[in-house]
Amino acid sequence: MAKHLSLIKSICSIETFRAFKFLIRPIGLFFVIAYFVSSISIVEANDFESLLNDLGNKSRSKIKIAVKKLGELGNSKALPALSALKNKRLAVTDKGNLVILNESEDQAADALTGEKLNIKTLTLRKPRINNTVRRYLATAIAKLKLSSEEPNVRLKAAQELLKRSSSSVLDIVEDSLKKEKNNDVKETLLLVLAKINIESKDRIKRIESINTIKKFGSNNFYTILEGLLKKNNKGDFLEEDSEIRDRAAKAINSIKQRQGFVDQIANLFYGLSLGSILLLAALGLAITFGLMGVINMAHGEMLMIGAYATFLVQNLFVDYLPSYFDWYLIIAIPVSFLASAIVGIILERVVIRHLYGRPLETLLATWGISLVLIQTVRLTFGAQNVEVANPFYLSGGVEVFNGVVFPYSRIVIIIFVVFVVTAIWALLQKTSLGLQVRAVTQNREMAACMGISTNKVDMWTFGLGSGVAGLGGLALSQIGNVGPELGRMYIVDSFMVVVLGGVGKIAGTVVGALGIGVVNKFLEPISGAVLGKIIVLVIIIALIQKRPQGLFALKGRSVDN
Repeated sequence: MAKHLSLIKSICSIETFRAFKFLIRPIGLFFVIAYFVSSISIVEANDFESLLNDLGNKSRSKIKIAVKKLGELGNSKALPALSALKNKRLAVTDKGNLVILNESEDQAADALTGEKLNIKTLTLRKPRINNTVRRYLATAIAKLKLSSEEPNVRLKAAQELLKRSSSSVLDIVEDSLKKEKNNDVKETLLLVLAKINIESKDRIKRIESINTIKKFGSNNFYTILEGLLKKNNKGDFLEEDSEIRDRAAKAINSIKQRQGFVDQIANLFYGLSLGSILLLAALGLAITFGLMGVINMAHGEMLMIGAYATFLVQNLFVDYLPSYFDWYLIIAIPVSFLASAIVGIILERVVIRHLYGRPLETLLATWGISLVLIQTVRLTFGAQNVEVANPFYLSGGVEVFNGVVFPYSRIVIIIFVVFVVTAIWALLQKTSLGLQVRAVTQNREMAACMGISTNKVDMWTFGLGSGVAGLGGLALSQIGNVGPELGRMYIVDSFMVVVLGGVGKIAGTVVGALGIGVVNKFLEPISGAVLGKIIVLVIIIALIQKRPQGLFALKGRSVDN
């Protein structure tokens, strides 16, 4: 009986093994694969750590190799160390560990773990790199940034690769193209691919590359395309394939046409920008000179006062309201207007009121006052230019076309000018002050007989013109440095705008300023900056010869007198 039981047990164990052997094999295979993968991961981790440590090597060739391999690994954890090396903020301790210094270099963190370190207890040495290593760094950083979730980061990375494209990035670019959904990034990556494949031995790839460049390329590709049309000393084409030559020639023509259109749009924008600045500078002069007949040579200094008022408001925010610094410009608008307006009112009450009807004496007196104002500013703020920082909403710009960036500061200035011109027009046309100004301008004696205080109208009108000039100074402070000579740069152009547009006519001032700005910008690429200004001056003289009263004539006080 016992023998039978032992036999039954042995048979059962054999059958159980046969039943489970199909499960044991895949489980064992799974453990083998898992072990193999973990081994690879450990090797990769060790390689990554080793390459990262090589960034601090004393040998530049080893640093270059490490940078190249880190870029090929595609591990984004290398980005902080690579960026720190590029920005000279990577250091090595006496134990050979890599640390990343912050911008002020008073704190450090371990490059591998991110652990904060006490810099005072460390003896540090910075690795030395050259331009070759920097080029490798730029490429490696761009490769790693292509995996970023931010489209702007990927776009900048693709643009960096476009500058330094090589066959080493071909696989990464092709992989990125497969998963890229942003059109701008995709176009840039296609251009990178085209720039690489245009030198390929595959004829189909070369033709596809030329078609891509024709569709998306800029004038940066002229050299590559023109290389396909070169001839040797015998006059034979170096490129034997006639179809590739024809496509290259068509691509060049297509890029030139597209670039010409883009350049015209850019010239129009920058012409409007220049015209808007001239308009702000000339609008106040159109009031003081156009409506009052006063040749105010100190008008440019009203721009200077507005710019320095903006500078003072900025410094007050830096000292007392640093957390609200980005909003200082909103407060500076009324401050710059009032500062220039008050100086203008004082100038009118003390000097100008005694010189009405004597233009030569007015010119000489205001010229002397301009010198006094310039010297006062020099003694107060110094002879050197001062910098007025842009708030965050005026920094940067928008790229509307490839290579054409519209700065936010100039866009906002154009909008600001539209607002100021509209406000001045409404003030002169829709308010009692505006009615009195127009009445005094057209017939001073009759206006006085009607009970209008002409002296007060003169004072407020001069203050208004000076205040508008102060707003022009505020706008100018956002696109350049502020200095004592700021006003002199715009006084002659402002008089030209007012005379061309028509004395005392706001619409003429707008047309004159924008016209001079746009024409000047379209002439500059053809004739150069100096000759362009001369041509503009000749055009203005010719127009004044035909229309001495300007484009928009207005019956003024001098006519009645």
